[in-house]
Amino acid sequence: MSIRKHTAIMLLMVLPLVAPSVHAADDAAVTPLMSKELPDYPGKEALMILVEYPPGYAGPIHRHNAHAFVYVLQGSIVMQVRGGKEVTVAPGQTFYEGPNDVHTVGRNASPTEPATFTVLLLKEKGAEVVLPAE
Repeated sequence: MSIRKHTAIMLLMVLPLVAPSVHAADDAAVTPLMSKELPDYPGKEALMILVEYPPGYAGPIHRHNAHAFVYVLQGSIVMQVRGGKEVTVAPGQTFYEGPNDVHTVGRNASPTEPATFTVLLLKEKGAEVVLPAE
């Protein structure tokens, strides 16, 4: 797998060991904001990230081993999980992906403006959170 494709797959799921910001030309920038064990839920952890899609960006098909709660801050993103409807999510709106959903569409709705959003992931402690999918 190329480094560029690997960076794209890491789009929504950055492990806590990643540097403070991941960015390559034309790729999404992902910044870990917080990682926290959840003692009331043994074996679980939360990971919060900030994601910026550059203008025209479209990510690869993937799935997560996590509940993913998306909140758009700026711009608009187009999201879809397999079997669901494609939706455009604007600032102040949310999107959810379950641990077994396949994320088939994740792109910036604008060819000229960036889109920024936060993602809160609830997952098994230490589990990989991005898996390639077809």
